[in-house]
Amino acid sequence: MCVLGSEEIKRRIERGLIRDFIDLNIQLQPNGFDCTLRAVKKFRSAGRIDFENIERTLPETEEIEFREWVYLPQGVYKAVLNEIVKLDDDLMAIAKPRSSLLRCGADVITAVWDAGYEGRSEVCIVVQNPHGIWLKRNARIVQLIFIKLCSKTQKYSGAYKYENI
Repeated sequence: MCVLGSEEIKRRIERGLIRDFIDLNIQLQPNGFDCTLRAVKKFRSAGRIDFENIERTLPETEEIEFREWVYLPQGVYKAVLNEIVKLDDDLMAIAKPRSSLLRCGADVITAVWDAGYEGRSEVCIVVQNPHGIWLKRNARIVQLIFIKLCSKTQKYSGAYKYENI
């Protein structure tokens, strides 16, 4: 396995790895790609998770309307990213919060992007700063890191494939 550098990421973007990005020159990083904030939602109910996903129920959410900026007090929020990611069967991805976000007292919780996933992902923003945080629409909040697998694998076919497209 290896982590893709900017040249390989750019080459794969030209073949459809990422679309709906804002500015390739700004978002392309030496070891990843910065994803940006499209929408923020508040949780309105509890979720349910079981072993086989037969009884899985996602919590209800309500989008927080904002034109340019949104203020988030302490708490946990769901964020929708602008970019649509389409992973081949030899590539997976993980995301880490941008360090500027951490320096403002907020974190981002993410999961693994499996090989074969395609969608406009959602992440959780956790605001720990007791004074909250202001986020501007299209702010870069996570860096997506692409990992080339040793061999091709079975493509992701779960419930979140094609989410938010």
